[in-house]
Amino acid sequence: MTADRAVRRRLKRATVVAAPVVAAGVTAGVVLGTPALRPGHPAAAPVVAVGYAAVARADLTNTVQVSGSLVYAGSYTIVNQAQGTAYTALPDAGAIIRRGQQLYAVDGSPVTLFYGATPEWRALSAGVPPGADVAQLDRNLIALGCGAGLTVSDYFTDATAYAVELWQTARGLPVTGTVPLGQVAYAPGALRITSAIPVPGSPPQAGTSILTATSPVPVVAAEVAVGQEYLVKAGDAVTVTLPDGVTTTPGIITSVASVASASSSGSGSSGGGSPEQSPGAGAGAGSGPGSGSGQDTVQITVRLVNPDAAGHLDQAPVTVNIVSEQVRDVLAVPISALVALAGGGYAVEVSHGGAVQLVAVRTGLFSQTLVQVSGAGLMVGTRVEVPAS
Repeated sequence: MTADRAVRRRLKRATVVAAPVVAAGVTAGVVLGTPALRPGHPAAAPVVAVGYAAVARADLTNTVQVSGSLVYAGSYTIVNQAQGTAYTALPDAGAIIRRGQQLYAVDGSPVTLFYGATPEWRALSAGVPPGADVAQLDRNLIALGCGAGLTVSDYFTDATAYAVELWQTARGLPVTGTVPLGQVAYAPGALRITSAIPVPGSPPQAGTSILTATSPVPVVAAEVAVGQEYLVKAGDAVTVTLPDGVTTTPGIITSVASVASASSSGSGSSGGGSPEQSPGAGAGAGSGPGSGSGQDTVQITVRLVNPDAAGHLDQAPVTVNIVSEQVRDVLAVPISALVALAGGGYAVEVSHGGAVQLVAVRTGLFSQTLVQVSGAGLMVGTRVEVPAS
């Protein structure tokens, strides 16, 4: 090794220590050759251990990470319409109630959950004026298997009355073919009970709120700094790092708030470099938009592709990984292969048999361990020198 090359190696190693550490996903393989000991210039450098890595074709990705929490989607309040003496059954917090199941009971008679957007507001029987609430009842009877021959309509028909009788028989209710006010309660879907407002034995009052609930579907609520809002839109794919800090699961952004709010803590940190960025000048954790306190943020909601990945966690901290930069099918080498040139720019040391040639490269995207490069003669499989680990 000449004195000039020893200087470059020392400069390279001092520069690479400050290489940017960024959040990234990489599809590439780097295979190190057997390290070899190279004698340094007798008057300038100690013995340097080097290895080899092959130039690879890779997809490089940088991400922005924002903090979030696992929560349950939706917020619902159930209003009682049943008359009676006492609440005789109320669900426990955390209970999951689905269509056709008992929500609570008044005087021993169950109030059943049906799905629909229209609250129950009247008794339904033959002769009532047509309305959307009748069609809503039809849809539930059909979904519960009691609507053979029933067509959904706004009219309470004989077929509707018969379907009601079938449902009442199956549930052990008085078989009347009518639905008195208070016998069912409507919600948009399945409910996860968060609290019961009355206590068993207390007298029911029509029109009062008795249960609060969410949906049983876990989602992620996170805040993105206004300066990074351009990175997110509904429908974008993200990955979510779960509370153990290791497990990741895919997610889809379902909504981005249209109004910003002030945040007292940082919502995220940007990781990554840009083309031609010096490895020593990369943004580290906590730098960039969204990392300071008091930043304005917008809230995003993320649906988990696999909801079961969240288990039964609620209000647990997670990290949302949002793609900020991505390149596909590019040539890449380990960042540690870069040699900082005295006149600026970078090179790599290419090994051809026993000879080593310094080849200038143009750098592109920096990921966590790899960097996009282009240069004369570089191709997949070209061997470049790297410091031995």
